[in-house]
Amino acid sequence: MTGNVRNTAVLGSAVLLGGLLALGLVWSGSYIKGAAEVWQQSSRSVTVRGLAERDVEADLVLWPFNYTVSANSLSDLEQQLSNGEGAIRDFLQAQGFAPEHVSSTPPRITDQYSNQYGGGQRPDERYRAEATLLLRSPDVEGVIEAIPNATSLVREGVLLSPSYEYRTEFLFTGLDAIKPEMIAAATADARNAAQQFAEDSGSQVGQIRQATQGYFSIEDLDSYTPQTKRVRVVTTVDYSLKD
Repeated sequence: MTGNVRNTAVLGSAVLLGGLLALGLVWSGSYIKGAAEVWQQSSRSVTVRGLAERDVEADLVLWPFNYTVSANSLSDLEQQLSNGEGAIRDFLQAQGFAPEHVSSTPPRITDQYSNQYGGGQRPDERYRAEATLLLRSPDVEGVIEAIPNATSLVREGVLLSPSYEYRTEFLFTGLDAIKPEMIAAATADARNAAQQFAEDSGSQVGQIRQATQGYFSIEDLDSYTPQTKRVRVVTTVDYSLKD
């Protein structure tokens, strides 16, 4: 009789333990399933890029006048440098540019005799100097109109030495004023791309998880109109997706 009671108690304990274990497994499985669903939803996202472009007009121009002179004495060389600078300044003033917008650099003087090696033939004039005057002006249209007239300096004996180093540059300095609008436009473009992706995948666009602003680039619209610039920015945005 005592043995039967003991066996019954053991059996009851086993059943109770089994029930608790089964209940624990069911609860654990539900928790794991729920956690997996939350993790899966939180990991659903799409990364897209948005582009914004705008054409603007240059608001500053750098027009360099690089010229060379040569002479057999330093005094003559200095006089020719002064004559060339005076001719360029007079030309720019006649074109309507303010004198305070013109600056000069110290001349680079070369003794050409010292550069001769091996008994080669000496140049006719010993000294050579190169100098540059720079017009820095906001009058972009005025510079464009005046550039063809610069040939008059050659007729006055100014030996201009144009090169890639001394090319006319058109600049746009108003980037800070248009940055906010362009960033907003690029972000809107990114959201449109995310919306299209979400529609194709049967989802909806959620909140922004992360956003990275690209750098702004300013380039010539083309090689024939350097005074017109194209400003461009790309943003990268990570959106969450939801059902």
